[in-house]
Amino acid sequence: MRVVQLANLYSPVSGGLRTAVDMLGSGYVAAGHERALVVPGRTYTRRETEAGLVVTVPGPSVAPGYRLVLDPRPVLRVLGTLRPDVIEVSDKATLTVAARWARRNDVRTVLFSHERLDTILRARIPAWFPLETLTDRWNRHLATAFDAVVVTSAYAAAEFARVGASRLHRVPLGVDLETFRPAGATPGGSLRLVHLGRLSKEKRPDVSLRALAELRRRGVHVHLDVVGSGPMYAALREYATRRGLPVTFHGQVRGRADVARLLAQADVSLAPCPVESFGLAVLESLACGTPVVAADRGAAHELLAPGAGVTAASTPAAFADAVLELARLPSDQRRKAARARAESYPWSATVTGMLDVLTGPW
Repeated sequence: MRVVQLANLYSPVSGGLRTAVDMLGSGYVAAGHERALVVPGRTYTRRETEAGLVVTVPGPSVAPGYRLVLDPRPVLRVLGTLRPDVIEVSDKATLTVAARWARRNDVRTVLFSHERLDTILRARIPAWFPLETLTDRWNRHLATAFDAVVVTSAYAAAEFARVGASRLHRVPLGVDLETFRPAGATPGGSLRLVHLGRLSKEKRPDVSLRALAELRRRGVHVHLDVVGSGPMYAALREYATRRGLPVTFHGQVRGRADVARLLAQADVSLAPCPVESFGLAVLESLACGTPVVAADRGAAHELLAPGAGVTAASTPAAFADAVLELARLPSDQRRKAARARAESYPWSATVTGMLDVLTGPW
């Protein structure tokens, strides 16, 4: 079987989307299938890799480190040369026209839904705008245009279930259990916290810093590592400096082993985003033996288990309370519970689940 993956906003800084696309692609090749990846770039390029062919087509920069295919015609021309058996689309915008091309050419299509449109757009749209009505209309179109839709969580499934999508499959993402593994917390008197993720408004990184300030106000000796970058980076640094908070901003850490080391050294990981469609950073924290405080909305809390984390409203006081609740558990107990939970999500299970969708009856 020849699988062609299409993805927008795929770049070294695109976090979970890039990780999912790459891990699935490598899994397809390991299972004996052919795989090609088509993504936006500065110019047209074509190169062979161990995980298959990678093609870039022209796509303008829409944010630092991110590109978007605006004109899908070059993508359709590439599809004509690749002659796929199935197309996996990680995009809900310009690349969805591939479904129409595929139907004309008797090729199967799968939409891999990486986000919920209604919640991810709400932070950018005025409250009076009928966003849910319009996203329902678009999701209904996508559900009929593609042969199957894949989501990663119950939360992510809700927007398609709401419009009656009949070919909806749930395939959770996985975690690299070899790279992300316990390494023991750094000794010291301070409680170590970590926040991993893009520093953007919808991710609510401000909650992590304000929870840190609240813990300090309560007299807790605590330190926070912030791993990631984004449009709120400068404002968060200014806030931390003004308040004299013990924060280390690491920026975008490219090495996965380096990210794993920072996660494993922490006592508690903070995941305050209330619109997360899965929570790969949560799963990576758990794999490192670090329990998580996750928002009580969104999908991240679906990954937790007793002892491995707690949920809280995305407010500083609630997150501070939850951090102290976890910190009261014996360290060995919470670290073993976190790791055990992550071991339920190997990437091999994700690849198997996707191959069942790609090859099974629809």
